Formats: sequence, C-alpha cells, structure tokens
Amino acid sequence: MDVGALDFTQVDWTEFGTATKDTLAMLGASALFTLILGLPLGIILFMSARSTSPIIRVVYSVLSVIVNILRSVPFIILIVALLPLTDKLVGTTIGVKGTIPPLVIAAAPFFARLVETALREVDRGVIEAAHAMGASVWQVITRVLIREAMPGLIAGLTVTVVALVSNTAMAGMVGAGGLGTLAINYGYYRYETAVMLVAVVLMVIIVQVLQMIGDRLVIYFSRR
Repeated sequence: MDVGALDFTQVDWTEFGTATKDTLAMLGASALFTLILGLPLGIILFMSARSTSPIIRVVYSVLSVIVNILRSVPFIILIVALLPLTDKLVGTTIGVKGTIPPLVIAAAPFFARLVETALREVDRGVIEAAHAMGASVWQVITRVLIREAMPGLIAGLTVTVVALVSNTAMAGMVGAGGLGTLAINYGYYRYETAVMLVAVVLMVIIVQVLQMIGDRLVIYFSRR
C-alpha cells in the first residue's frame, strides 16, 4: 500500500468521533457484563472441579462442555447464530445494543476459563488454612481466592477485553456500528484505504491503552 498516495480528505473526522464512541460503548458494556457473568462462572468451575461429590462433578462436566463449545465457535458465526436471541433480549440485532449480547456470550466463557486458571495458581495451603480457621465457602472465595488471585484475574480480564476489541471490529460485518463498520463500509466496499487505515490506527491505540492499564494494575496488585 502506497501511504503517500492515500487521500485523507476522504476521512470524516466527525463520523470517526461517533464511531469511536460507539466502539468504546460496546467495549465498556460487554466488558462489564463479561466480568459479571464470567467471574462467577470461573469460580463455579474451579470449586466444582475440586469437589468429591459425584453430582457436582457432573455439573462441572456439563458446564465445562458448554464453555468449550462457546469458546470454539468463531465469533462471526456466533453473532449470526444468536440473532434471534439477541432480538428477544434487546429488541434489535444491529447497532451498539444489538452487538452486546453476542460479545458477552463469546467473551464470558473465555474469561471464565482464565479465572479458573488464575484460581488454580493460589497456594492450596492458604485455602486449607482458611478452612481450618473456620472460614465459610463464601469467605474463602472472597477473602482468600479472589485476593490471592487478583493479579491473574486482572491479567485475564485484560486479555479478554483486548479480544473484545477485535470482536467489535468483526461485528462490523453485520452492521454493529463503530470503527469496524467504518473500516468495512469505506475501506473494503468503497476502497477508501485512508479511512480503513485511520480506523485500524485508532483500534491499535485503544488496545495499547487497555493493555497498559491492565499491566499497571497487575503490577500494583502483585506488590500488595
């Protein structure tokens, strides 16, 4: 691509401002709901995997299969498959609102697995000591597991949110709005390469900022 030949007069900066806000809105809402759903799911996976009860082990096996299936489906296929469900949940299948349900359904299982992995890194001696002191299951989860695994949980959330940025761009294929839609509509269909380049640069900046914030938080909680 000849950068010198790019025509940046094609770029509507007002439109890019709106698209950036839409992308950040999709990202913020989907990240919040991913945290709300994925963290408890990851904790349930971790706790049920350690259980000796046959019933709970069956629950773990069922949840594990569901999580693996949702993680295996490519997002562009998942978003199309979930169109009827999305319409029932939010009343639309396009725009920012119509993109949030598939983003969450795709990201929550992924984050849950990262949560489960982070919790496995917690020293079992600390957990056993908490049990020996009479701590309830809820106290072990909130005061031991989550606190001890906080750096890993934040790192996992950072990875998930960065993946969500890519998914918001992919959702542009089905009219989600945001920077992905601009890149596809102008860069792909109209061959306005300058518009696509600006969209890509903005998304790279968003990813870099998110990664930097995540890394700083991991360092902060690792030192506590």
